[in-house]
Amino acid sequence: MNDPRAAALEQFPALRPIERELAIYDDLLRRWQAKINLVAPNTLTEVWLRHFADSAQVAAALPGATRWADIGSGAGFPGLVTALLVKGHPDAMVHLIESDQRKAAFLRAVSRETGAPVTIHAERLEKALPPLAGEIDAISARALAPLDRLVGMVKEPLKKGVKAVFLKGAEWRDELTAASAAGSFRFETIASRTHPRARIIVVDLPPEADFDRTE
Repeated sequence: MNDPRAAALEQFPALRPIERELAIYDDLLRRWQAKINLVAPNTLTEVWLRHFADSAQVAAALPGATRWADIGSGAGFPGLVTALLVKGHPDAMVHLIESDQRKAAFLRAVSRETGAPVTIHAERLEKALPPLAGEIDAISARALAPLDRLVGMVKEPLKKGVKAVFLKGAEWRDELTAASAAGSFRFETIASRTHPRARIIVVDLPPEADFDRTE
């Protein structure tokens, strides 16, 4: 199938109910890309597969989660796609944390045009994430940092029962080895449906872990 849009919708049927919103997102992405660098230019012809479909795997990894924080949101992948997928739930909310003011403006434009249930935090992760720990079910990130650093960034919410979902590329095995030494965290790997060498990594803190969850 040569049409990336049709291929994405066939591979991820959950995207079909939000196809109209994703088409608006795609159009805005192309227009804003001419002004600021949001995605790699060579991926613009495959936005539906490379970005929308890939991002859809995050919500699928934790189907019961409707309240998310997406860190280093950039162009909105995966956070804005997650928001569109969960927006039918009464308590749906995705917090998009992006310190770049221009990218935050883009996220606002997309959320305004698509009705995505998001709150945009145009500030650094260290300031924005801690107050959200009691308001979210899960955290996501894509192409932000190596896995061990990501776990360090979200350690405190994990200790409060929040789960994390990270999209990782071909080097995921090496990253997982390094992250496994970071503490008592539990890692689940899910095969990516968009790239044979990639994985979705789900991280949580098992009940028996040697952490004081109330500290």
